[in-house]
Amino acid sequence: MTDSQLDVQQTEETSSNLQKLTNNKEIIAYLAEKFPLCFILEGEAKPLKIGLFQDLAEALKEDDRVSKTQLRHALRQYTSNWRYLHGCREGAERVDLYGNPAGVLDAEHVAHAAEQLAEAKAKFAEKRKAELAAKKVQQKRQPRRQNNVKSPRKPKPKVELSAVDLSTLSKGSVVKVKVGDRAKKGIIVEVLKDSARVELENGLVMNIVADRLFA
Repeated sequence: MTDSQLDVQQTEETSSNLQKLTNNKEIIAYLAEKFPLCFILEGEAKPLKIGLFQDLAEALKEDDRVSKTQLRHALRQYTSNWRYLHGCREGAERVDLYGNPAGVLDAEHVAHAAEQLAEAKAKFAEKRKAELAAKKVQQKRQPRRQNNVKSPRKPKPKVELSAVDLSTLSKGSVVKVKVGDRAKKGIIVEVLKDSARVELENGLVMNIVADRLFA
């Protein structure tokens, strides 16, 4: 392989290894790195030369990291940023890719930039207002959700019952019949040997063993 062929191969490998930039933020950072006297990332930006896109496309025509379409999108975002619009004031001077003066902003462009800035700030304020309103609604709903949470049920107090001697009962005696954790009132209808027939409050008559009868 000749030296020229080797150089071409190395160039192609280097080009293929470069990561293409597709994010506007990354492209603007890349432009600020290559043309620091034209593009800046912090502070008030300088107005750009009219027709700068053509100069930029020409300067980067051999650069595979960005395409013309991507450059156009990134440039549009850069010039609509608040930092850039703030810098488009009366008497401000435009710059080319290398920071050289490229004409003073005319009144029409100054007015257009001021209008764009006012619209952008109004949209931001409206969005912020909507976010705060949504946050207040959420805060109001939160206590209601807490109030709707069911509190755990308190255990019912155990019924205190006194054992009763079956031999002391007779027809008409009032007793309590234990059913689960509750006690129902009843009246003795008939006393048997080891149980008694009891009529409950609901009219039901049952045979109840002695150990479930209480006073």
